[in-house]
Amino acid sequence: MPAKVSPRPASATAPTPRSFTRRGAGVVLVAALAGCTLPRGAALRSEVLAGAGAPAPAGFAVHRVGRAFLPELASWPATGAAPAHDWIAHRPGPASATIAAGDRLSLVVWDPEENSLLSAPGQKMVDLRAAQVSPEGTIFAPYLGEIAVAGRSPEAARAHIQTYFEQIVPSAQVQLEHQPGRGNSVDLVGGVASPGSVPLTDGRLTVLGLLAQGGGVRANIANPQLRLIRGGRVWRTSLDRLAEDPSLDTTLRGGDKLIVEEDTRRFLALGATGRETEVAFPRDRLSALEAVSLSGGVNDSRANLKGLLVLREYPPEAVVSPDPEGRPQGGPTAPRTVFVLDLTNADGLFSAGRFAIHDGDVILATESAVSNVRTVFGLIGNVFGITNQISND
Repeated sequence: MPAKVSPRPASATAPTPRSFTRRGAGVVLVAALAGCTLPRGAALRSEVLAGAGAPAPAGFAVHRVGRAFLPELASWPATGAAPAHDWIAHRPGPASATIAAGDRLSLVVWDPEENSLLSAPGQKMVDLRAAQVSPEGTIFAPYLGEIAVAGRSPEAARAHIQTYFEQIVPSAQVQLEHQPGRGNSVDLVGGVASPGSVPLTDGRLTVLGLLAQGGGVRANIANPQLRLIRGGRVWRTSLDRLAEDPSLDTTLRGGDKLIVEEDTRRFLALGATGRETEVAFPRDRLSALEAVSLSGGVNDSRANLKGLLVLREYPPEAVVSPDPEGRPQGGPTAPRTVFVLDLTNADGLFSAGRFAIHDGDVILATESAVSNVRTVFGLIGNVFGITNQISND
């Protein structure tokens, strides 16, 4: 006999008005999700580069950084503030100080004669009042008048003065004490533990020696920069460069002023980096890889490692016309330039390590499209969780 099939209850085959409501809610939520702009922390690479090659002023040039492009980039001008390397090489100075205008000289004249023109009866020496070296470079001595001493070492000045005294007191012996004045001192201004004026007791004091006398550079100064003012001209370099090359440890002269200040250069890190912030240059030269590290690296779950962008703006006078094939010829082809670094292959990584970051650059770690897919699946999962909750009610 044929099998007897029992009809299914009507409630199991026909949807109820309540089930339509549950499914409709899920459909509406999914549709609403599809029409929304997904939340994310950075732009996609395709979005940023969409306007490349458009006419100025909105257009910009795009260059992919690799081994073949780096030699070309090396000839391009720097932007922003460049590290200063205009400095004075070390030259040995005299072992003794040199007397200058404004210094003070104290003289003691010894005379063993009984009837001396200089000393009172019973005295063997006379202590002459300290004299300041005049702007003309002379001092006044009793019975002798003006004696030129500027430009001589203290010992040479002592011997010179004694020859004058021997003309009136043959047995005289002169003792001289030298006190440097403002013209024979250097000023250490800011950036150290103990700034101030330092007298030049000899001609061998160098920049590093002066910094040591000032207690050293303060630890909170990022990439300390040195500014030496001499004779109306300014010379600049960094402390790191000076410490690495002893031939640049300049010997100081009277009247020099040394200023220690922080490196003012900055770059901006944005997008899917570890932290979005303005970062100071910790050294004279900074590569793209080092800059990424200083900004906390890239976000593993969000960043597009093929889309690390460096945005840089060149002055209009630095722009050159490209060749017929659109390649640059010794300079940027547009004021607004975007450099693309690919951190997923060896050439891109090595090139990023040689790509120099400039003052004012913007480093943008673009968002990966995969992170948007994850966001969609996560939100859809939440939607179906809500729908299931509705159907279970």
